[in-house]
Amino acid sequence: MPKLVTIIIPALNEAATIGQVITGALSVLDPAAYTTNVIVVDDGSTDATAEKARAAGADIVAHVTNRGVGRAFRTGVEAALRRGADIIVNMDGDGQFDPAALPVLVEPIARDEADVVLASRFKDSALVPDMPWAKRKGNYWMSRIVGHVTGLELHDVSCGFRAFSREAGLRLNLWGSFTYTQESIIDLSVKGMRIREVPVVVRGVRPVGESRVASNLWRYGYRAACIILQAYRDYEPMRFFGWLAAVFFLPGAWLAVFFVTHRLVSGGFHPHKWAGFVAAALISFAVLTFITGVVSEMLKRIRLNQERLLYFHRKAEYSRNSRSLETTS
Repeated sequence: MPKLVTIIIPALNEAATIGQVITGALSVLDPAAYTTNVIVVDDGSTDATAEKARAAGADIVAHVTNRGVGRAFRTGVEAALRRGADIIVNMDGDGQFDPAALPVLVEPIARDEADVVLASRFKDSALVPDMPWAKRKGNYWMSRIVGHVTGLELHDVSCGFRAFSREAGLRLNLWGSFTYTQESIIDLSVKGMRIREVPVVVRGVRPVGESRVASNLWRYGYRAACIILQAYRDYEPMRFFGWLAAVFFLPGAWLAVFFVTHRLVSGGFHPHKWAGFVAAALISFAVLTFITGVVSEMLKRIRLNQERLLYFHRKAEYSRNSRSLETTS
């Protein structure tokens, strides 16, 4: 029986390219092995994005106002799960991603070799696109950070072209509205999902318009870093607060040793009483931070149990497959 592949496309004012993207996406996968449909999440567009997408053969889920790429992605995943998708593919509507690469993303999941497949612009040096140096360097460091958090070797954590098994879709629990790319990797890696990167050819710049996520690199870096830190704090609290406690404890301990040594050598505290007060404050902060980590580790267990309950609830809810796809929110 063919697997149902649902392609979700979060879109904001992509009327110039959305039709071509949808037409390509619907024609690539082998119809003997896959049934393909497309859901466009119209994230408050003011142009003809919805009309062009519908004319090209997509279903539409509309946000009345712009709610951000992260929220649009979550809306698309929910719609795909309700439809009964076996595999969910996310891609952009701006024409940067070539629909011809869809089999490369979908087949490892169809063969049960992976739960998540990430398109990578940088894994194969021969396929690296022309793009601004700052974007490449920013992605390199972002990939290093997310790789350290997850324990995975990652080359591209910011590319929005990726595929998820139904199981991975059911387990996703994201909070960021600005973007979802890094947070989803951390979230699913903690839950034991098998994540694989595959090299693909991607345009370095949009053929039309400007990215709404990465148009301002400083803003993008700051907001993406906040999302990563929040996910790290929630899923690895002892590591997060342990490192933070070390930042306070190490200089505090050094000052304490200096203070005691000075007292033993000189026989008095003058003129370094300040060292004793600062050392006491820093060590106190370290102890309080470590205790926060211990409490947060307990809260993490509660959170993971809640997410397990959420997973079973979603599994039952989406299996009913009874809600209308044409919705506004």
